[in-house]
Amino acid sequence: MNLKKPKFWDYKKPNIVAYILTPIALLINIFQFLNFKFKNKNKLKIKTICVGNFYLGGTGKTSLSIKINKILKQRQIRACFVKKKYEDQIDEQNILKNEGNLFVNYKRIDAISQAEKENFEVAICDDGLQDKSIDYDLKFVCFNTLNWVGNGLTLPAGPLREKLNNLSQYEHVFLNGNLENIEEISNEINKINPKINIHLGKYEPINLNEFKSDDKYLIFSGIGNHNTFVKMVKNYGLNVLADIEFPDHYKYSENDMNKIMDNANKLNCEILTTEKDFVRIDHPNKNKFKFLKSELKIIDEEKLIKYLL
Repeated sequence: MNLKKPKFWDYKKPNIVAYILTPIALLINIFQFLNFKFKNKNKLKIKTICVGNFYLGGTGKTSLSIKINKILKQRQIRACFVKKKYEDQIDEQNILKNEGNLFVNYKRIDAISQAEKENFEVAICDDGLQDKSIDYDLKFVCFNTLNWVGNGLTLPAGPLREKLNNLSQYEHVFLNGNLENIEEISNEINKINPKINIHLGKYEPINLNEFKSDDKYLIFSGIGNHNTFVKMVKNYGLNVLADIEFPDHYKYSENDMNKIMDNANKLNCEILTTEKDFVRIDHPNKNKFKFLKSELKIIDEEKLIKYLL
């Protein structure tokens, strides 16, 4: 599913459309509560780490999953990635495959079981926080510091998969982005759960040396948080003339790519996108597109390592 978020999701306060959809959101919440309450949880021998979110899309789950895998690998711990199979998320699956071993299945529990059979010690689940059939050993709730919780309502009235008050049930939160609004967000979280561990992550480009600061760029992306990518590019000194946003996991057509190249020609600038978008491009002139590869820097990495080990 190519999701382009409704703009009203990210308003500071709910608008009339959000209020109209609130009864539907309430019914979904009741259904989820009953489903969670009577769900049998599977406990496996393999250790499980879930990197999930409340806010739908663009919270840095995949970046954090990759970082956790690197930390464990450095300590000779045999870890792998787990994802539920979605046909429109091949881009994320390919990125994870490039970083380590990946197990994918329509049922997340079956993918974890397969990892266990192949003697992996830790399964890192990229997404799955709302999958209450699994008794995870460690759970991280990821948020983006730019969007935070949007209008604060649950789907479809807002962008949240769970009510924010559910943070009282969790031990770890990750705030990812460009370190915006940290104090304000942390205060809100602490009001709900003063004992929760708040971790900070910042996106940093790792191939910045491939780009010239005096060049001009048109940037585009089809990711969960386009504005965070735009801000990161500008923060690191690249000259952005225009940006184009597509839905998350968007499948680009040749016509889309041609339009982007036409716009770049008119502006006399280079074309720049994300690694996740670049792997989805299928075009004869793919070499005209550049991508900025980034990774998540953990501000309190030693603290995180303590909990992982």
